[in-house]
Amino acid sequence: MFVETKTVAALVPELILILVASGLFVGSAFCRCRQAWLVVSLLGLAGAAGVLLVGAASVTETGPLVTGPLRIDELAQSFRFLALVTGAVTLLVLTKQATEGLAGEIFGLVLLVTAGIMVASMSNELVTLFLGLELISIPTYILLFLGRKGKSGSESTMKYFFLSILSSALMLYGFSFLYGIGGTTIIDGTSQFPGIRQAVEGMNSPAANTNLLGFVPFAVVLITAGFAFKLTAVPFHFYAPDVYQGTSNANAGLLAVAPKIAGVVGLVRILLIALPAAAPLTSETAPVASITLQTTWQLLLVLSIITMTIGNICALWQNNLRRMMAYSSIAHAGYLLIGLSAAAVGDSSYSGGVAAMVFYLIVYSLASLGTFAALAALGAPGKEVSTLDDVAGAAKTHPVLAGVIAIGMFSLAGLPPLAGFWGKLSLFLGAVSLAMKTDGTSAAVSYWFAVLAIAGVVNAAIAAAYYLRVIAAMYFQPAKVDLPASNGWGPKIAAVACGIAVLVTAYPRPLLQLGQRAEEQLPKVVRHDPAVKQPVAFHDVPRQ
Repeated sequence: MFVETKTVAALVPELILILVASGLFVGSAFCRCRQAWLVVSLLGLAGAAGVLLVGAASVTETGPLVTGPLRIDELAQSFRFLALVTGAVTLLVLTKQATEGLAGEIFGLVLLVTAGIMVASMSNELVTLFLGLELISIPTYILLFLGRKGKSGSESTMKYFFLSILSSALMLYGFSFLYGIGGTTIIDGTSQFPGIRQAVEGMNSPAANTNLLGFVPFAVVLITAGFAFKLTAVPFHFYAPDVYQGTSNANAGLLAVAPKIAGVVGLVRILLIALPAAAPLTSETAPVASITLQTTWQLLLVLSIITMTIGNICALWQNNLRRMMAYSSIAHAGYLLIGLSAAAVGDSSYSGGVAAMVFYLIVYSLASLGTFAALAALGAPGKEVSTLDDVAGAAKTHPVLAGVIAIGMFSLAGLPPLAGFWGKLSLFLGAVSLAMKTDGTSAAVSYWFAVLAIAGVVNAAIAAAYYLRVIAAMYFQPAKVDLPASNGWGPKIAAVACGIAVLVTAYPRPLLQLGQRAEEQLPKVVRHDPAVKQPVAFHDVPRQ
């Protein structure tokens, strides 16, 4: 009963959002007042943020709170706040674009997506994690359908719908392997109620029977494939350009951020916690375990290089802004996988990879949301700003919004001193540290992480070309169309707020410390003591 009470108490912010969304769905059938429902939605987000702030201090001071299906730690808290920011920006962007008759439903769907991100961020159980992911996906289908009328909008919605179902099927199949291996759906349990992590740790012991570990690579591949769709990572990236181009700027901004948050936290929970990295075992003592331990980081490293390269190269030839930002989103998924692959190396103790991912995802989200909000503000209901010609000369006609887009482009390109530079630097340094490490790291690991670091730097240079094209069009080309900029005050406020946030995070220390705390609160790497038969695991080591 005590655990159930703590679980319900931890879910209060999400319950607030779901109740407000339900009220919007019912109330909008009787009263079609866009402004009133917008105020109600923003108040719901504010209420959830207030409750979340009350519990944030205790997590920082006392450490993670594990309640069975939920794990409330710094990683979860960071992404729950980021979800609320994403929801608030999306609501502001939709203030005028949402039609009067469907405003309540649209705002309610945004709140459900926000709640889904928050549930996925703190999930410590496979069913709860999948529930959070579906709470993101299903409202997104409807938002895409309502976002832009016409053939292109319907086509983009159907592509996203069918491919999302495929990714969910792959993920569930991978989850079934984890359930078969661990005999439970709990990701990280305790000594009294062991989870999948504890089951895998016992199998990784040199004295244990490792037959079931042969199924772990299958689970890793299937689950990574499912989350690759959320991240827009290769080979599940091809839907993104068409879907972004066929939808509105508001929906494209939501797609660029919301699934990525869930994808990152899901991969961390599964690959780094449920399937813990372990000190490398010799093939003589545990041949199956040795192969298993190599699967994760190798797969992620290859996906990282291919994803960032395809995303950046394909973006060079795009004139449609949303299509270009879709390929940019693919490239940034590759950058995020740098940190995840570094964290997945067995003797790295996360190598700062998780901290770098948390920091980078926050700054990427702020820059992307600000860019799409500014593009939405430059348009009008039913008239989206879509191409480079549409924003040509915008610096003269709309200098504030053009400045926000320029800030976003510079940050996404990783140019100093903006936050994007520090984010890329922290990711690359994680790969470089493994490339230069001599103790406990094989020559093959050092070599491949050196290749990964070089590939990341080269891709960052390539990416600067297409981001600077946007800035050149706004500041150095004459206006070719008359920008209506009549989407109201909401998108403008959202764009300026995100632009200011990107400038503020140019001082990276607070976010870097947040990422470090999130990494420190994760269960530590398993180390095998040769003097005993059972593995020694260090769970939730308190910070000094």
